[in-house]
Amino acid sequence: MNECLLKRALAILGLLCLCNCSTQKDRKETERYIVESERQWAESVATGDTSAIERILADDFIGVDPKGELYNKQQMIAETRNAPKQFVSNRLNDVKVRFYGRVAIAQGSERWEKHSGERGRFVWTDTWVRRNRTWQIVAAEDLIAPENLTDAIRDR
Repeated sequence: MNECLLKRALAILGLLCLCNCSTQKDRKETERYIVESERQWAESVATGDTSAIERILADDFIGVDPKGELYNKQQMIAETRNAPKQFVSNRLNDVKVRFYGRVAIAQGSERWEKHSGERGRFVWTDTWVRRNRTWQIVAAEDLIAPENLTDAIRDR
């Protein structure tokens, strides 16, 4: 009887290990998807390509722009189409993704340059939610930050 229980316990332990490995693999794949999607969104500011935004922003998405104004998915799509008139480039610097069950928080920064020669940096936080087997952004907050930290310290 004890041997039977031991075999069952080992079998259950083995299944749990497999599930954990599968979960870690899924999480890594999801993290790669989120980072790549964030890169595509950043670059869309200079290209005007809205395909990534249409895919990754949830229909009920609400964002806060650097001026504190709220915007939704349709407004972001419209603004992205016109953004290349202002922006020469916008590139993702870094992004950190943390998971909380079916929610992921992505925080990162981007460097941008406008046709006027002005340069700067966005820092942002995006909230991703997994719904219907799809990861999408439901909320975002964007800030304009000094191009580098030493400028911010020096200007104080």
